[in-house]
Amino acid sequence: MKLAFSTIGCPDWSLDEIIAAAKDLNYDGVEIRGIGGEIYAPAIKQLTEGREKLMAKLASTGVKISCLTSGATFASHDAKDASLKEAFAYIDLARELSVPFVRIMSTDKPYYDGGDLKLCKTLFKEAVRYAEGSGVTPLMETNGLFVNTALLKDFLDETGGGALWDVHHPYRFGGEQIEETAANLKGKVKYVHLKDSVVVNGTTSYRIMGYGDVPIKEALTLLKNDGYDGYLTMEWVKRWNRELEEPGVVFAHFPYFIRRTLG
Repeated sequence: MKLAFSTIGCPDWSLDEIIAAAKDLNYDGVEIRGIGGEIYAPAIKQLTEGREKLMAKLASTGVKISCLTSGATFASHDAKDASLKEAFAYIDLARELSVPFVRIMSTDKPYYDGGDLKLCKTLFKEAVRYAEGSGVTPLMETNGLFVNTALLKDFLDETGGGALWDVHHPYRFGGEQIEETAANLKGKVKYVHLKDSVVVNGTTSYRIMGYGDVPIKEALTLLKNDGYDGYLTMEWVKRWNRELEEPGVVFAHFPYFIRRTLG
């Protein structure tokens, strides 16, 4: 399995700092979810106007862009047109940068908060169809509607594409045991997000990996036994929670935790 971190965890770093940290800390990749003040990847000049320079830098360091993480939400009627346009733009950019995956969501909540499953299915089919032949796979994340991963299994059977297993959300917000989630998503997981937390007075409080009570070790063991060899991506949500620990500390700890956990 390969290691990556999401740039959601280092909102104040430049792209050069992000790539340098990934190389120095022995990461295989970085997931782009905003750089500096810009969250929308197709508007980040270093990814568009500076593409040749970026590709040369990635080649020289051995670091890859593992995923482009869009904000497209396919189960919301209010956002359907903008979300489909955003998904297409992300797929185009991923193709140009040779990035294998684009993340899509049902809703923008980590927990179930309603949403139209039929609409979500229709739009995701369009995204999968749009990506055909591009080398890019659209991924539906296990949040919103899909903290119920049995629902996601049936969804992907019909739409194609792949699953982005955010190990945290179905366990914390969907009440699923890790074994149940892994069984539902067997053979469909293309990408993995990892984060840890505890519940304090009914509120989810994020923790450095291994200091919460999300059964990360069990998830990693199940992924390993299922032959998963894709990315394990540290998703430290500092862009939205500025009180969290600084990314340098968290990103340095993650590879150590994974090596220790997997033996």
